Amino acid sequence: MKKRGTWLEYKVTDLAPVYVNEFLIQTAGASKGVIHHYRKANGLKVNGTILSAENPLVHNGDIVSLEVFKAEKNDIVSEFMELDILFEDDHIIAINKPAGMKTHPNSPGETGTLANALAFYYMMQGEDAAVRHVHRLDEDTSGAILFAKHALAQAIMDKALQEHFISRTYVAAVQGVPRPKKGTISQPIGKDRHHPSKRRVSTGGQPAVTHYEMVQSSSSGAVLKVQLETGRTHQIRVHLSYIGNPIIGDRLYGDPSHLIERQALHAAHIRFHHPITNEKIDLTAPFPADMKRWEP
Repeated sequence: MKKRGTWLEYKVTDLAPVYVNEFLIQTAGASKGVIHHYRKANGLKVNGTILSAENPLVHNGDIVSLEVFKAEKNDIVSEFMELDILFEDDHIIAINKPAGMKTHPNSPGETGTLANALAFYYMMQGEDAAVRHVHRLDEDTSGAILFAKHALAQAIMDKALQEHFISRTYVAAVQGVPRPKKGTISQPIGKDRHHPSKRRVSTGGQPAVTHYEMVQSSSSGAVLKVQLETGRTHQIRVHLSYIGNPIIGDRLYGDPSHLIERQALHAAHIRFHHPITNEKIDLTAPFPADMKRWEP
């Protein structure tokens, strides 16, 4: 694989002869949807010839190209804010999100979110990329969050997330000591019909699985490492409250705390394979000042 201008080039080798769509699925990790996306935008070539609806056989030595870096319109308002960048290359960027900041706007023209800051950053770097989040963090949760820089990277990362190939480890300070100290909470989560922004364990909800392990404890509570198998809204907060150990400072699912002004939850680690190079990437997000006391 080679970058040439706004294109990524893939040389056909062992798989030939094979249809170009199948080649892109097997070699580039592209989905049928993302291949269609590039076809519609005249962004798929074989040996320099643009393809529209054709799906020809390709042979050893042929060059298949996708225009993944084509300039894109960004509908998000650009706004300067400092970013704590954990990793960046041409394809993805990982950021340590501060607490008190939404991941993305919920309405047109909204500002003050991480997506606004990233749009500004792209603009200053001369990158005409849309802001594409791979996953989200709650407004008052800090830590590592991933964004894709183009449609191919996003499609690959979306699939990896769906198939549980992106490992996300959180650190949560909770009230009380969980029993058992290590376990799995497998309870469906749905909307709380009595509260517009709240979720609850519900038999009619979506499947949700959370793994936790206690790493330290005191008379007032415990520190847990938590891993998500699914990614439901407020999942960790709902599940820990459900087992009787709400997160310290969580006003929605627990109680306010004099120790911290928000829920004591930090996305500390994220591990995944790079969507283009397949390199193993393991990132750690430094703890913010308000959670230093609970850093394992």
